[in-house]
Amino acid sequence: MPPGIWTGIDAIRRRTVTRVTADPGGAGVSLPPLTRPVKRSVTLDGHPTSVSLEDAFWTALQDESRRRGMTPAQLISTIDHARPPEVGLATALRLFVLAQAQLAPVRPPD
Repeated sequence: MPPGIWTGIDAIRRRTVTRVTADPGGAGVSLPPLTRPVKRSVTLDGHPTSVSLEDAFWTALQDESRRRGMTPAQLISTIDHARPPEVGLATALRLFVLAQAQLAPVRPPD
């Protein structure tokens, strides 16, 4: 497994999941633009496959692949090889993006 690919995933696995509830004061939550999953074709190890992800995840994968000096297909292939067999590719990609976001420095509020 390439170093660093699942570092964030391991950190997520060690955490206890807590339920998030709505703010009783009515402040609500701010959601990013919500899109339906988009199916894209990717060639992994010479075999075509398709993956359905929301636009935000595709954008984050493209950004992370650029940051690492890889093509998106190379990054997806690396994640595919690192994932456990019982975890689907789309799930592994989403968890990878989540882990990268959680490892990123926190921006101060505007």
